[in-house]
Amino acid sequence: MAKITAGVATSHVPAIGAALDLGKAGDAYWKPLFDGYEFSKRWIAAEKPDVVFLVYNDHATAFSLDCIPTFAIGCAEFFQPADEGWGARPVPVVEGAPELAAHITQSVIESDFDLTIMNRMEVDHGLTVPLSLMFGQPEAWPCKVIPFAVNVVQYPPPSGRRCYNLGKAIRKAVDSYGKDLKVQIWGTGGMSHQLQGPRAGLINREFDTMFLDRLVNDADALSMMPHIDYVREAGSEGVELVMWLIMRGALDAEVEEVYRFYHVPASNTAVGHIILKNKS
Repeated sequence: MAKITAGVATSHVPAIGAALDLGKAGDAYWKPLFDGYEFSKRWIAAEKPDVVFLVYNDHATAFSLDCIPTFAIGCAEFFQPADEGWGARPVPVVEGAPELAAHITQSVIESDFDLTIMNRMEVDHGLTVPLSLMFGQPEAWPCKVIPFAVNVVQYPPPSGRRCYNLGKAIRKAVDSYGKDLKVQIWGTGGMSHQLQGPRAGLINREFDTMFLDRLVNDADALSMMPHIDYVREAGSEGVELVMWLIMRGALDAEVEEVYRFYHVPASNTAVGHIILKNKS
């Protein structure tokens, strides 16, 4: 049977991808950040997931303001890296897992979560930067990926509670899939940051640390945090953290914290990263 073996959360700052693509990972500014992912690259090389269910948000690439689904699942065989204004990132094409994606889609919709089915979709830095951080710069990504886009751009985004419960529905779907597969679920985006207005550049280390601690040990209560608390404490883009709750909801109530990394700044953003495994 398929099994979710681990959860990974990480920021997906677009400048991280640019630094990698332009050969600047060893520069004094960027090296401390990339050094923080060396453990993770060794860990995932040993884990060898078959599929990554990758929760991210689209940045006006696949979806414009004309149409923004709350939850959209990629069911295609392949997903091309998007041109976000400077050309597509020089990273491998993302290979999908359409059979598993279709199974998850049916199970989750039958659990009363409405999903938009994407049979064609380009993927932007929200998805490709986490892959680069965890896998480096391979000729091909070493596993299949199911993209899962969440609206945290246009108000109102889904609540943390709904995201947490959606994670539980995804876990149920994966557990009921008949083929032996090692599946990881990733939540991306965050941590505290704001890109515009008088609070542009906001970073709140205290809030970020609290969020990481509670994500491990108090996730059920953390999922009740209202949108306004994210905006007030973590900035207007800090609400991306609700996507981490989808990852956490798909794991057991008790988890083992394998690794944690936190770094500021990366292009006016706090970068957070955590790896969790079920204790069972």
